[in-house]
Amino acid sequence: MKFTFDELKKKLLSGEGVDLECKEAESTVPKSVYESYSAFANTNGGDIIFGIKENKKEKNPEKRFEIQGIKNAIKQKEDFWNTINGSKVNTNILVDDDVYVVADGEVELLVIHVPRAEYNLKPIYVGENPYKGTFKRNNEGDYHATEHEVRAMIRDQNPNGNDSTIIEYYTMDDIDPETFRAYRQMFRVMNPEHVWNSCDDKEFLTMLGGYRNDRKAGVEGLTVAGLLMFGKGLPIRDVFDNIFMDYRDESNVSTDVRWNDRITYDGTWENNLFNFFTKVTRKLTEDLKKPFKLENIERVDDTPVHKAVREAFVNLIIHSDYLMDAGVLKVIKKANGFEFTNPGVLKLPKEEIYHGGLSKARNPKMQTMLRMVGFGDNAGSGFPAILETWKSNGWVEPELIENTVLNQVTLVLSFEEPSEKTIGKNHRKKPSEKTIGKIKTAKTAENKQKIIAYISSNGKAKRADISELLGLAEARTRELITEMVDEGLLDAVGEGRSRHYILPNK
Repeated sequence: MKFTFDELKKKLLSGEGVDLECKEAESTVPKSVYESYSAFANTNGGDIIFGIKENKKEKNPEKRFEIQGIKNAIKQKEDFWNTINGSKVNTNILVDDDVYVVADGEVELLVIHVPRAEYNLKPIYVGENPYKGTFKRNNEGDYHATEHEVRAMIRDQNPNGNDSTIIEYYTMDDIDPETFRAYRQMFRVMNPEHVWNSCDDKEFLTMLGGYRNDRKAGVEGLTVAGLLMFGKGLPIRDVFDNIFMDYRDESNVSTDVRWNDRITYDGTWENNLFNFFTKVTRKLTEDLKKPFKLENIERVDDTPVHKAVREAFVNLIIHSDYLMDAGVLKVIKKANGFEFTNPGVLKLPKEEIYHGGLSKARNPKMQTMLRMVGFGDNAGSGFPAILETWKSNGWVEPELIENTVLNQVTLVLSFEEPSEKTIGKNHRKKPSEKTIGKIKTAKTAENKQKIIAYISSNGKAKRADISELLGLAEARTRELITEMVDEGLLDAVGEGRSRHYILPNK
């Protein structure tokens, strides 16, 4: 989306923040713009505006920002492109439409829109050293990312996730027998004819991805997934002393009572993830309503709400970054809902998560382990299922809160009914349901068919139209359109703000 001059003036009234940076840039491109570019790309995206003078001592937003304009706007634009395409930064994620001039009479501003970078491109950094040149954004401006934050971005580039790494010197002796016996029994009930049931424990864990033998490196042992899911508490704390598991029941708190029940490290249980999941899940769901329902003369106590709550818990486990410097897996039961908090920022933009169809778990082996005993889904439909369940019950839409400073994500599930305030806050435009034929292939193919159907009905579409139609982030929309143009499915017409796409005249 490109801003008009008046829209920029209104945006300035909110002041600089996590998505806006102003620079004077009277006659030359300021060097600090590349730090802001890195910060926005590594956080949630934002806009950089050249030609704005800020008086930081002035509290009144209308007086704090003075629109001065810049000289040689076209030349500064060219200079910026020449530098960003050079060696100043490691990767340029911008396209032509992201850098543009806005004018009001003789006053010209240069706007640079920086999208959030895809997880497999981060970190975006200045210079040649990611540990020195990577920036992030908070409400106060740009700041150097810590070494742990940079390492987290590099880990997220791995298409195979984080949990298949072998932990040297940790063996089957570090697996808790009772936990693993309980899991295998559950697996046997869910999969009575599965060939893995005849395997011994080591072979069975290997099949799940919890134990590996890297012949090339000459090492074998438990993986991150194997130790965290089924390990004994002491070995887990030896390796992952940075991670803490905590459940609190705050459904009847008062000034004198902080919680009614708590599960944390107290020496009474082996604190692995599978134990944490099974112990806490029972407590989360025990008070949920169970309407009387029979199937084959047996009562069925499971409901979509039970499944949604378990799905939320599964998401916490499979999306956590267990290799961060510090983090808490926190589950809170409240009188009016639940909160699930995990270490690690979102790998995908919120729009794509709410839309569904993609699954980018940090811990795909853990995802498999839970799915094989009936918990979770790895086809990207888990979160939309939670949304649908909450919507069908008339509750306020679940909210994902990403904190890029603390590097954690919180999912809030509330039983409250939507108010005008929450409707405005959580309303999301859903993609159009128009399609051509039945699409049973990958989500990309489905999105391409939706684009073709939309243009067939409307004659043309701009990038913003397509982004809104599919509910995708700008970066993914650009990628999809470029792919369709290259494949001859679309023709691009016009330049700049007038650029749009039509179906080829074949």
